[in-house]
Amino acid sequence: MSYFRELPDIFYQSLLKDRKSSREYLRVKNLFRRVKLRDDLQNVFTVFNKYEIPEGMRPETVAEELYGSVEYDWIVLLTAGITHVRDQWPLSNTELYRYSEEKYGTENLLNVHHWETTEVKDSEGRIILPAKKVVDENFTIPNPLNKSEDLNPTVSISNYEYETIKNNDKRNIYILKVDYLQQYLNDMRKIMNYEKSSQYVTRRLAQTENTRNINI
Repeated sequence: MSYFRELPDIFYQSLLKDRKSSREYLRVKNLFRRVKLRDDLQNVFTVFNKYEIPEGMRPETVAEELYGSVEYDWIVLLTAGITHVRDQWPLSNTELYRYSEEKYGTENLLNVHHWETTEVKDSEGRIILPAKKVVDENFTIPNPLNKSEDLNPTVSISNYEYETIKNNDKRNIYILKVDYLQQYLNDMRKIMNYEKSSQYVTRRLAQTENTRNINI
C-alpha cells in the first residue's frame, strides 16, 4: 500500500539493544500522522460516485479499475470510510462460505437465524407493514383484506442467508471521483507536512524528545 510512502518521517529514540549510545535515533514513518475525509464532504455527492464492489474484487483491483493504479487502494478505503478491511470489505463467495461454516458449523448453516416480516398492503395498495422487520416466528397482524382472520407475514432467514445479506450490504460504497483524485492527493500531502515547532527538522521530518537525556 503506497499510503505509507505518503506519511512523513520521524526521528524516534532507538530502543534497540545494540544501540551505540543513548542519543541514537531511528528514522521511521510517523504512523500517528493520519488524515480523514472532511466531515463536510461526506454528503457532497458531486465529489463521489456510488459504487458496488463486484464479486471477488479487492481494494487494489478497484483502485486499478477506477484510478489506473493499484497504488491508490488506500484512497478507495479512506474515501469509503473503511478502516478495517477484514471486517468492512465484502468477502468473496468462497470466503463467505468458509467463514459461515466456521462460525455456525456445516450442519447449522441452514438453521433459522431469525424471522423477518414480508410486506403487507391494504386494498388501496398502501403499505401497512414494511418488509425485513425482525419479529418472532408467531408474529401476526389482522388481515387488511379480511378482518376476520390474522396473517402471519413472516419469512425465515437462515444463518447463511443472514451472513450473505450482511456481506452484500458491504458492497455499496461511495468513492472519490477520478476528477478529484489529484486535488485530494495535493491536499493530503500538504496536511502531512510538519509545521514549525520544537520537534521540527524539515517539512517531512520531525524529532521526538529523547527521554534518556534528562538533566536532574
